[in-house]
Amino acid sequence: MPHLCNPVTPLPRDQVQVIDDFLEGHRKAGHVRESTSPHSSPTFCVKKATGGWRIVHAFNKLNDATVPAHTPIPRKEMVLDTMSGSVIFSAIDLTDGFYQIIMIESDSALTAVSTPSGMLWEWLVMSQGLKNAPATFNRMVSHVLRPLRAFAPSYSDDIFVHSRAEDGLSAVDVHLRRRRQVFEKMRENKLYANLKKCVFCAPEIPVLGCYVSKDGVRADPEKISSNRSWPTLKNQTELPQWLGLANYFHKYTKDYAGLIQPMSSLLKKNVAWDWRPEHQDAFEAVKKSFASAPVLMLPDTSPFQVVCDASDFAIGFALMQFDDEGRERVVSYQARQMEPAERICPVHDKELLAMRYGLIKFRVYLLGEQTFAVYTDHATLRTAMKSPHPSQRMARWRSFFAECNFVVHYKPGKNNIHADALSRCPGYDPRRLKCTATAAQREPRRSTHRRTSATEAAETRYAC
Repeated sequence: MPHLCNPVTPLPRDQVQVIDDFLEGHRKAGHVRESTSPHSSPTFCVKKATGGWRIVHAFNKLNDATVPAHTPIPRKEMVLDTMSGSVIFSAIDLTDGFYQIIMIESDSALTAVSTPSGMLWEWLVMSQGLKNAPATFNRMVSHVLRPLRAFAPSYSDDIFVHSRAEDGLSAVDVHLRRRRQVFEKMRENKLYANLKKCVFCAPEIPVLGCYVSKDGVRADPEKISSNRSWPTLKNQTELPQWLGLANYFHKYTKDYAGLIQPMSSLLKKNVAWDWRPEHQDAFEAVKKSFASAPVLMLPDTSPFQVVCDASDFAIGFALMQFDDEGRERVVSYQARQMEPAERICPVHDKELLAMRYGLIKFRVYLLGEQTFAVYTDHATLRTAMKSPHPSQRMARWRSFFAECNFVVHYKPGKNNIHADALSRCPGYDPRRLKCTATAAQREPRRSTHRRTSATEAAETRYAC
C-alpha cells in the first residue's frame, strides 16, 4: 500500500495543547501509542455547540482506500414498531463505544495521526473518523443485544428498553428486570453509558427524532418549532433546504402533498424564482399543519384499514387501526404528487393508482393471512378485479393485488375525510384545512363490526 501521508496542519497554541492533552489521556488509557508508521493523518479541533473542542482526525486518504463494510442499519419504523403496547420506557446512550473495539495489530500503523506539536500516535482501538467505524460498532452492539432485541432494540449507540405488564408482573417490575438484563450484557462486553443522556423508567422517551409513549408517536416539538420559525423563502437554494426539513413530518401530515404542490413548480429547471401569494399561503399552511400534527398510533395486531383517494394532481392514503378504546387512529399518513403522465389518466385509473401505491407503502403491515379493509370514494373499484375486460394497466397490477387479502369498501368523499384531505387542497387556504380537520373530528366513529347488509352487498373480496 502506498504511504498515506498528509501534511501537519498548524493550529493556535491553545488548540495544540487540547490535542496533546486528548492523546496523552488516551495513551494512559491504553488506546494509543507512539508510532513510527510511514502513514499519517493530521489532527485538528472543531468547536462544539456547547463549548469546548472536539478532536478530529482527517482520515481522508485512508478512508478513500478503505473497502466499505456493508452492514444493515435498522429502519426507524422497525425500531418503533417493536414498542407497540409498551407503557414504560428507558433510553440508554452508549459512550466511547468505539474504544471497546480493538484494532488488528497490522492495521494500527494505518491509523497513525500527527499533531501540530510534532508527535505521531497510532490507535490500538477503533478511532472515530474511520470509514467503517460506525458500521463495525453497530454490528457489535446488535450482536451483543441480539438475545434481548424483542424488548431492547438498538440503533448505533442508542438502546431503547420498553415494557408492559405481563406474566402477573406490573409494567415497572418487568421493566426493571429487562433493564437489568441489558446492563448485564453491557457489563460483560465493557459497554458504558453516558448518564447525562440516559432516560430511565419514563412514560415517554425520544427515539430517533420523535417521541414515543403508550399513546403512540409524536413529532419532535423542537423540530416543529424550528420549522414554524423558518423565515419566508427567498430563492431556489433555500426552498430545497426547507423542504428537506418539511419532508421529515410528512407521515404526520394528512395534506402534505397537496400543500407543497404550488411550491414544487419552483423547483423545475429553467423556472425563474417568482414567489407569489399562493406560494406564501402554501408555505404558511404547511407550517401550520405541522403544529397540529397528531399522535400516531403504533401498529398492533388488530385489523388494518387503508383509506385512499386521488385528485387531479396528487394521491393520498392513510393506514389506520382501532385502538383498545375503540377509537379510529392513524398509524401513518402518506401522499405524493402525480407525475405528468399520471395526471392525464382517467379518474378510475387515478383512484386505482392511489389504492396500489397505498398498498405498496404499507405492504410490510398488510401482507399475511389477516384480511384488511380498503376504503375509496370511487365505487367502480369494488368490481375492478372482476372485470372481464381489464385495461392494460389493470392487467399488469392484478398480480400485485393478488398478493394481498383485502376487502374494498365504498366510502363517499364527504365521509372519506382522511385521504380526501391528503390528495385535495382547493385554493391552498389554511382556513379550509382547519374546516376539514374540524369536520373529521365531528364525524361519528363507524365500527367495522357493525355493517349493514347494503354495505356487505357492495364490497368485493380480493384474496390470494
